[in-house]
This record gives sequence, C-alpha cells and structure tokens, in this order.
Amino acid sequence: METLGPRVRPGRPASGARVDARAELRKIAFWADALTEAEAARASKGISERRFGAGTYICHRGDRLDYWTGVVSGLVKISAISRDGKAMTFAGAGAGGWFGEGTVLKNEPRKYDLVAVRDTRLAMMNRTTFMWLFETSVGFNRFLVHQLNERMGQFIATIESDRIHDPIARVARNLAWLFNPVLYPEVGTHIEITQEELALLAGVSRQIANRALQTLEEAGLVRLERGGITVVDLGALGSYGG
Repeated sequence: METLGPRVRPGRPASGARVDARAELRKIAFWADALTEAEAARASKGISERRFGAGTYICHRGDRLDYWTGVVSGLVKISAISRDGKAMTFAGAGAGGWFGEGTVLKNEPRKYDLVAVRDTRLAMMNRTTFMWLFETSVGFNRFLVHQLNERMGQFIATIESDRIHDPIARVARNLAWLFNPVLYPEVGTHIEITQEELALLAGVSRQIANRALQTLEEAGLVRLERGGITVVDLGALGSYGG
C-alpha cells in the first residue's frame, strides 16, 4: 500500500516547507473541509491506497476489512447474495464516495460483498485513525451524522426499489443514487458510466438497461452521451415509478 499523506513537492526544500494538510487531503476526500488542520494531518497519515481490477472482489461477505473506504476513481458495487441465491445490490459507490463507516464503528465483519465494477483506486483509512477522528473531531462527527442519515434513506429506497418490478424504475433510481448531493457532492450532472456497469448496479441485463435509458431520455430525465450520462431532472429520476 502507498500512504496518501501530505508531501513536499519535488524540488522544494524540505526545511521550513509548509504543506496545507486539508488541501492535500481534499484531493481524495471532500469531507476534509470539516476538519481542523491538525485533524487533517492526522487523518492523512492513516490513509493508504489500493487498486483493484475490474471484476475483482475487494472483500467478501463475512470478511474483516478494518478500513473506512473512499473511491478515488472507478466504481464499486455493494451487494449480497441471499441463501436462496437471490442477488441484491444495496448501492453503487462512484468517485468521491466514502462507505463502510457503520461496519468500522461496530468493529464487525462485512455483511456484504464489495466488487470493483471497473478498474478502481481506493483510499483506505485504518480503523485506529477513523476512531480517533470519531472520538476527537466535532466536524467529522457532524459529517458522519449527515452521511449515515443519507445512507439510511438510500437503503430504505433500495428495499422499496427491489419490490418494484418495473426495471425502468430500478435503473432510474440506481442511476439517481450516483448523483446523491450528500454522498457525492462533487459529481455534478454528468457521470462516465457504461450501460453494462449501470445494469450490474441495477441488477438487470444490459439490454433492459439500454431500453430503460432510452425511455428515461424520451421522458426528458437524462441525456445519453458518448461515454456517459447527463442527468437533466434528478428529482424526477430519483422518484421515477414511485
């Protein structure tokens, strides 16, 4: 693993050099603004990097992964398979998203599988650093409250979506979750994602995802572009079929 912490730029004298820890941390973590400079420096030292190829399991259900995890680039599917073989996708995490805070707080094995949908680069904060921030930083705790509240709403919507048999609604809502302004505040209105990747997140075939996206585009909710999708009406997309 490569540690992701503040570094002095090449060619700059190390003596007397000053690095803005929050600015460095913010390159991989939007929540850095919630920390003090000292907290950001401590957080950076506890973060390491790992890369996973497309289709690779980051961890299996029941594994211990004692890291709070952020997606620097790529796409991660959070899912599980029931005893009767039914697959359920809980969420997709794109660039800028951080997940796994509940498991790290409870210090328990993962209750879901994590799969890299495409080549993915992860920033992983060890549990010791995470718990230090949790016990010390007021700003970090405020961020966590918003994060957990939004995550709970997302999972409730997942259950609802799973009971909706209309595949168009499933595709619409899974796409909308990737534009959640709390979980992914810097995603904007465009995301680079293939129809195959979206199909994996929604639990449908590529052909169904293609037809669903065409329907959503005809309804004026999205615009299909080369290499990605632009959302035109996020509110209507997130409530589609409800």
